[in-house]
Amino acid sequence: MVSIESGDRQGPTTARRTEGDLARRRALADAASGVLPGEAEVAAGAARIQRFRCVIYLCGAPNADIGAPRKECTEYAEAFGWEITSVIEDRVGLLPPDGREGLVRAIDSVKGGEAGAVLTAWRSMISPVPQEYDQIAGEIEKAGGFLHVKDSERAMPPGLGRTASPEPKAADNCAGGAR
Repeated sequence: MVSIESGDRQGPTTARRTEGDLARRRALADAASGVLPGEAEVAAGAARIQRFRCVIYLCGAPNADIGAPRKECTEYAEAFGWEITSVIEDRVGLLPPDGREGLVRAIDSVKGGEAGAVLTAWRSMISPVPQEYDQIAGEIEKAGGFLHVKDSERAMPPGLGRTASPEPKAADNCAGGAR
């Protein structure tokens, strides 16, 4: 016999699942996707991963304007999604790296776990002398971080102390050094 009535008389069924049923279904879905029991709670905690942190270190002579390098480093860190823990500026000019209080603070922030990297605008802000630069980079790496130079090949703007000669002078230890 054929019915001429159209449409569903019965509405959609509603799921009546208990908490136990829901937990069992969740466990089956986790097992099917390869998640081990108890691992789901760990994955929820892993979702709260913190951003990578860095400290910006800049060095210049007392009268040098290092606002532009500061802005460039800040924009660079933000482009990578890095959290800037602090901006440290040394205004000492001619001191070697081990004599700069700000550089020591930047390295200590890596040693203390507050930052994972020291970001600087130019290599000469650490030291134009390769041995001194390598020593500082090695010290930061030993502490578990890294030294990142934003623009190692770019010549420094006039007035910040970098000479045009291919071999750096010891006096050009940091931006603003004597020529």
